[in-house]
Amino acid sequence: MLFINKWLVLLIAAFMLPATAQDKINIFIATGPTAGVYYPMGGGLADLITKYVPSLNATAGTTAGSIANLQLMQTKKADIAFTMADASWDAYKGQQKFSGGAVPLRALMVLYPNRMHVVTVEGSGINKFSDLKGKRVSTGAVNSATEVMALRLTEAHGMTFKDFTQERLDPGKSVDAIKDKKLDAFFWVGGVPTAAVTELAATPGMKLKLIDHDDGVPGMIKIYGPLYVKDTIPAKAYPGQEQPNRIATVWNVLVARADVPDQVAYDVIKTIFDRKADMERVHPESRNFDLKYQTNAASVIPFHPGAIKYFAEKGVKVQ
Repeated sequence: MLFINKWLVLLIAAFMLPATAQDKINIFIATGPTAGVYYPMGGGLADLITKYVPSLNATAGTTAGSIANLQLMQTKKADIAFTMADASWDAYKGQQKFSGGAVPLRALMVLYPNRMHVVTVEGSGINKFSDLKGKRVSTGAVNSATEVMALRLTEAHGMTFKDFTQERLDPGKSVDAIKDKKLDAFFWVGGVPTAAVTELAATPGMKLKLIDHDDGVPGMIKIYGPLYVKDTIPAKAYPGQEQPNRIATVWNVLVARADVPDQVAYDVIKTIFDRKADMERVHPESRNFDLKYQTNAASVIPFHPGAIKYFAEKGVKVQ
C-alpha cells in the first residue's frame, strides 16, 4: 500500500510542476552568413529567448540570407527569420523568386536599416558604379537578398550582370577573394559595421573603397515601388573610410510564419525590447530597434497578431 501511495504522490506532483524543458516549444530562427550581421544577431536573440522565456527553446542557424530564409519558412523548416523588406514582399505576394507560391508570413518587427555596400579596394580601377563593367564582381551568395538588390541596383544604372564576370559569394568569401586578387568588387547588403568589410578595411596593404550608388535609387523605386531610400554609410564606419558613402538602403524585418502561435510571437518581441541592452552588446545595429520604426510602410507586409498585441500595449498601432 505504501508503494502505491508513493507513486500516486509522484504522479500528482508531476501535474503540479511547472513546464519542464521537454514541454518547451522549440523554434528555429533562420539568420544569414557567418560573416554578416543576421548571424550574430540571430544567435544572440535565440540565447535570450531560451534564457528568459520559460516556454520557449530557440536555436539559430546560418543560411545564405533572406531568400533562403523565406524558402525555409515556406517548407516549415524555420519559424522565424531575418529578411530584407523587398524579399519578404516578394515572398508574401508570390512573385519574383517566389512565383511558384506565396509564403504565408507576417512581420514581427522592423529591425534596422540594411545598407547596400559596393565594396572594392584602391588599385582595382573602380571609382564609380559604371567602372564595374568588365570586372570580376560578386553579387552575393545564391539565394541571398543581396543578389536580388544587387540586380535591381545594377538595372537602375542601365547595366546587367552580363556586363561583368559574376561570382556568387557571401561577404566572407568575397573578402578572401579580393585579398587573393581573384575578385575586384562585391555587393553586400547588411548592417554597419559588417565584420567582413571591417576585416578587409583592416587588412595591411589594402585600402577599402566604398562606391557611391544612391543615384540608382529613383530607378529602383520606379520599377519596384517605395522599398528603397537614399542613405549614407557615415565616414569612419570602417577603418580608413574617410568619406561618407552615398548608398541605397532597405529595411530589415524579423518575420514569422503566419501559423506561429500568437503568444510565441508576442514573447519574442517582448524579449527583444525588454533585453535591448543585451542585444546591443551582441551587435551595435540593435540600437536601431525602436517603436517609432514599427509601421506598415517599413514592414511592407502585415504584422503578426502577437506583434500587433505587443505594440498596441506600447501605444503603437500597426496592422
